[in-house]
Amino acid sequence: MAHSVITEIGPIVAEFEEENVIILFGPMATPDLREICVIHEFKEHPTESLIEGAKIKLGNQTYTIKQVGSEANKNFEELGHVSIYFKSNEDGLLPGAVEVEPTIFPQLNVGDTIHLLP
Repeated sequence: MAHSVITEIGPIVAEFEEENVIILFGPMATPDLREICVIHEFKEHPTESLIEGAKIKLGNQTYTIKQVGSEANKNFEELGHVSIYFKSNEDGLLPGAVEVEPTIFPQLNVGDTIHLLP
């Protein structure tokens, strides 16, 4: 299980709603990345937590992980980085991404938590 707290939401994050994707990144994100990312800080670090069938809770909304890219766990553990798609990816999933359902874009605020649940 992993647990983190949202510390910053980039000003461009809302524009990704029509693409149904959120990009998470840890506190070491560069200024350019901060513009497009939800910045979070781990309170409990993950270890292979992004697995198909597991749950991820973003703020008040809980999602089921449907697909996990080949680099998603490594990137998430080391950098706090993962792209979360709230839609099916007909073109294939990027290595650093996960696909979840339901296809509801979350409404997040600074101070909200992110939980990975088995």
